Amino acid sequence: MFVAGHFFISIATVADIVLSAYTWILIISALISWVNPDPHNPVVKFLYLATEPVLRPIRRRIGTLGGIDISPVIVILLIRFVQSFVIASLKQFGSRLLY
Repeated sequence: MFVAGHFFISIATVADIVLSAYTWILIISALISWVNPDPHNPVVKFLYLATEPVLRPIRRRIGTLGGIDISPVIVILLIRFVQSFVIASLKQFGSRLLY
């Protein structure tokens, strides 16, 4: 069980890092959307390709709130939920397998 415990802890840690990085990508994308970015810029293209598949379905369901797109906020809240519930549970499960 020792190896399985470390496996679950490692998976949870990597998932936590990936979700934290994606949160920053969402924040940067939202901040860049406030200005008129060059759509041919490689960074802008990357941000659009990385965030739009996740934001589009939420944007379609919820729309805008007074002309403000709140889909990044909703995705960030969902990420925080996954980090605090799912990933924390995986880490605790892994640590219980160690002993």
